[in-house]
Amino acid sequence: MIKTSIRFFEDIPIRAVWSDEDSKWWFCAVDIAEALTKSKNPRVYWAQVKRRNPQLITICKQLKLPARDGKSYLTDMVDAGGVNMVVALIPAKNRENFVRWLSGMGSTIDEKSKQKAYELFESGMIGEIEVGTVKGLQQIHGYIFGGLYDFAGQIRGLNIAKGGFAFASAMYLKENLALIEKMPENTLEDIVKKYVEMNIAHPFMEGNGRSTRIWLDLILKKNLHKCVDWSKIDKRAYLDAMQKSPVDASDIFRLVEGALTDQINDREMFMKGIDYSYYYEEE
Repeated sequence: MIKTSIRFFEDIPIRAVWSDEDSKWWFCAVDIAEALTKSKNPRVYWAQVKRRNPQLITICKQLKLPARDGKSYLTDMVDAGGVNMVVALIPAKNRENFVRWLSGMGSTIDEKSKQKAYELFESGMIGEIEVGTVKGLQQIHGYIFGGLYDFAGQIRGLNIAKGGFAFASAMYLKENLALIEKMPENTLEDIVKKYVEMNIAHPFMEGNGRSTRIWLDLILKKNLHKCVDWSKIDKRAYLDAMQKSPVDASDIFRLVEGALTDQINDREMFMKGIDYSYYYEEE
């Protein structure tokens, strides 16, 4: 079974495939070329680079990679060492930033928790989560942030705010969460309202969005036999809709409705959802 991942560099998706044969990640050369050059036709650009530098043929590995049309195609992939060679051959002002970004991959709290979010599916633990409850949300948060934050899975006891918006008061948080838990889940509108209210509550000191999006998908899966294809929701559109949602949830409802899929048991759909969910949190 193919294992893929998407990382984002300056809002450009860098697709990667894990190879069991040599136990390492291979990165899409065309995506790297696009990230470095912002080319409007990165496939043509990469073909020109490879034609001018035939040594690149020896470091590329052809692996199947899912494309935007949902199909998988054999694609030029390079390992971490090959990435360095590609970067050296492509003139770009952001070259040093790209190298630093790549070298830091896997070492940050976000990257470590992202790997644990993948494992939530791989381990089968996703099937043990209580759906639609506060405890279920705590289970998700505790799993992906356990060992990274000492408050993993714990309801906050302090007030927090972001961008000038104050989330639910810690003094009344447990009462609010109990009310949110009892909210209906019969229709998409019900579920989105419940999701919005949980976001307003923001029960954890950190990691709310990443945990609650998984929580939302589990509710959709259980009640509507759907989940969200998060790759269909633009980052800025999502953030704007969520910022507006405490007074008007119509935008986030529209975005979720337009991205629903019945691929609820598809491994790649879950993994892609994690990739985009973490992308939303990047500054």
